[in-house]
Amino acid sequence: MKKIRTTITTGVASLGLVVGMAGFAGATTGTIGTTGPSSNNQVTDNTKWEGSVENDNDLGVTSSNNQNASTGSANASGNTTAGSAMSGAASNANATSVAATVENGGGSGWSMPAAGSNSGTLNNTGPSSNNQVTFNQEYSMEVENNNDVSVSNTNSQSATSGTANVSGNTTGGNATSGSASNTNSSTTTVTIRN
Repeated sequence: MKKIRTTITTGVASLGLVVGMAGFAGATTGTIGTTGPSSNNQVTDNTKWEGSVENDNDLGVTSSNNQNASTGSANASGNTTAGSAMSGAASNANATSVAATVENGGGSGWSMPAAGSNSGTLNNTGPSSNNQVTFNQEYSMEVENNNDVSVSNTNSQSATSGTANVSGNTTGGNATSGSASNTNSSTTTVTIRN
């Protein structure tokens, strides 16, 4: 979430003769002239610039891999002449790749305006008069980044080969149990740029 708020106010207060009020945000000119005796005149310019950027990023990555590889039994038994018994191979393969990228502006694309070129003029004011030309400028920028990243990888593997048995034969044969294997590859990449 991004929010930018800009507030600019300009005001004039006078109880006498005030001439001239030009400009907005960048340049302001205030002039007080030809005022009567004991007059009270003010030119006031208030400029306020506020910028606010708020980034709230919540990332959750969960990978779960359960594998089980089992080969059957190879048995050659009870034969006059035993042949060959072979169990087949059992295998599992898993590949998981997760990439998450979050890029927030972070307020870098926002710039506060340059200080205003303000000028004030007082001339030909009456005796005992009270005259002021005031310029107030306030600039503020606030950037708030809240990043929560959670990564959980779980891998459970089980590989079991069967039984190879040669027994009870006049002439023994061959019994071979197949291979059992598991393969897992997991890659997680999380990148956050504020």
